[in-house]
Amino acid sequence: MPVGIEAWLTQIPPITRAWLALSVATSLAVQCQLVTPLQLYFSFKSAFTNAQPWRMATTFFYFGSISLDFVFHLFFFMRYSRMLEESSFANRKADYFWLLLLSSVMLLALSPLFNLPFLSSSLAFVPIYMWSRRHPSTPISLFGLFTISAPYLPLALVIFSWVISGTWKAAAGDLIGCAVGHIGWFLRDVWPREMVGGYSVLTEAPDGLRRLFGDL
Repeated sequence: MPVGIEAWLTQIPPITRAWLALSVATSLAVQCQLVTPLQLYFSFKSAFTNAQPWRMATTFFYFGSISLDFVFHLFFFMRYSRMLEESSFANRKADYFWLLLLSSVMLLALSPLFNLPFLSSSLAFVPIYMWSRRHPSTPISLFGLFTISAPYLPLALVIFSWVISGTWKAAAGDLIGCAVGHIGWFLRDVWPREMVGGYSVLTEAPDGLRRLFGDL
């Protein structure tokens, strides 16, 4: 069994693999009572006034206690993050990390407006949304029950998240993630093609980051 798990993990591209490992480790740490969610959530007061900057990172790795909602978000984030990294960002680790970093900054700025202390599910919907827009004609079978086209996937998952949690407020973070994903898709796929005709620091990683990831 360990050999099989190790082989499966090595097949996951590096950015998605690191994100998955940190997310599982964070939830297990909470489950084992090594840390508490109160030490992980993000707020401007806690992060800046109280000098606890780690919250700007931990908020993106805690998907909640191990439950059906945890499995749901982790499965779909890993599936579509992996597919996006293997296709649109193949051999471009720095660009994919840059996309997630800029998306994280936007989510941190938006979190006080929508009272979102944990942003893991919001960030997870960014690659889901972007993959769905880059594969508009791909049919998606949801749980073997019905088939939709890829652009409707994020909305379908938001509705399913709402059903699992039982409250619309719990799915609000997923919707914010879709909005940030739309901005990322627009800046990368629409703006360079129709508005400006080129790429910028908002769409491509700086050279220093590319060298760090070995993409240069």
